[in-house]
Amino acid sequence: MGRRGRITGAALLLAATAAVAPVCTPGTAAATAAGTTTAADATAATAGPAAETRRAAAELPSPTGPFSIGTTSFELTDPARADPWTPGRTRRLMVSVWYPAVPATGGAPAPYMVPAAGAHFGGPEGVGLINYGVTPGSTDWSAIRTHARTDARVLPGGPRPVVLYSAGLGDPRTWGTALVEDLASRGYLVVTVDHTYEASEVAFPDGTLATSVLPGMLGDPDLDIGAVLRRSMDARVADTRLVLDRLACLGERPGLPAGLAGALDLTRVGMAGHSAGGFTALQTMHDDPRIAAGIDLDGQLHYPGPDGRSGVFLPTLAQDGLDRPFLLLGTRSPDSGSYHRQPGWDALWQHSTGWHADLTLEGSRHGSYTDAESLLPQLARRGALSADTLASEVGTVAPARAERATRSYVAAFFDRWLRGRDDHLLDGPSPLFPEMTYER
Repeated sequence: MGRRGRITGAALLLAATAAVAPVCTPGTAAATAAGTTTAADATAATAGPAAETRRAAAELPSPTGPFSIGTTSFELTDPARADPWTPGRTRRLMVSVWYPAVPATGGAPAPYMVPAAGAHFGGPEGVGLINYGVTPGSTDWSAIRTHARTDARVLPGGPRPVVLYSAGLGDPRTWGTALVEDLASRGYLVVTVDHTYEASEVAFPDGTLATSVLPGMLGDPDLDIGAVLRRSMDARVADTRLVLDRLACLGERPGLPAGLAGALDLTRVGMAGHSAGGFTALQTMHDDPRIAAGIDLDGQLHYPGPDGRSGVFLPTLAQDGLDRPFLLLGTRSPDSGSYHRQPGWDALWQHSTGWHADLTLEGSRHGSYTDAESLLPQLARRGALSADTLASEVGTVAPARAERATRSYVAAFFDRWLRGRDDHLLDGPSPLFPEMTYER
């Protein structure tokens, strides 16, 4: 898996998918599968001298909206669908819902990662090292706290628009928490999705930890990386459509905060994602009319050839274009920037009839639209990664400015297209955000 969670090199993504039957029953959890460890195994695997010393800590930026927020997590299974990465198993996912909540209700603030997941993410085989260069064992990821209370009471006043969020290749669903919390604090219900066996790790309620199969695949000299990316995108789109199906049945699921199902307005659904998650958002939007508007946060929109470097093969999304609104946010990474410089983005632009705009965050790198922007600078100051690694992941843009710009433009887009509220930030270049280059 390359250092970029992007769809270049040894990474993954997805294309068109068959429809997923809306099965509302939760199903049963699968037994431990290949690439799966128990929570105890994951903790033991990362224990050692580094784990016994004082570890670096960090904080997420506070949400900017007027509402307190709550969160709840649950498992989804699809008995009719074979898992694309583990033969003989059916597909199972973990999702979290983030929502406006009654203040001071529910449990304690939710951890950024549960202990087993945090131990693996921060260990020698986790994405903390592989994608972001954080020294294994240097950071207690489960000690980081979100601003959302677990199973807090749902704030009356719904139904509210829904935004789905998909993380980048290898990243867990938590890696966009700062953006997700901000949207929830502004009145959205946000649903984050883990793509099992592709994400670094997925912790299930039965105590098993499904770890990524991708690192093991990369040792194969005959690996067709383009084919793996297509397989990944197929899985991601199918995962997302399953989540959309099950959200319509949420009232049948026991144990969720009262009123959660009634708080979702599934006639107003948007989707955002980073890197492979951005590709996922727009490809799912192409394939499924339930998604009304989408945002791609620095996600490449073409497949490479078998070597992962040469060749440009356009997905149906880029060939056909979109007839609904979408926003492209690029960075100053070498393979990003303006849509003119990216073949998939350019093809999508030329073939689309829906409203669209392109923004580039100056001084940024690929991780700037994720929690890397807020967490990695803090960890670097505590010695968990080098200054050179930090610059390669998030660039030179000031973290507070990057966070504010990302949150403001994402909220402005969804406010405009899901709520009918236009603050005109998307009309053109804004003096409020000189670090954003605007194209339409």
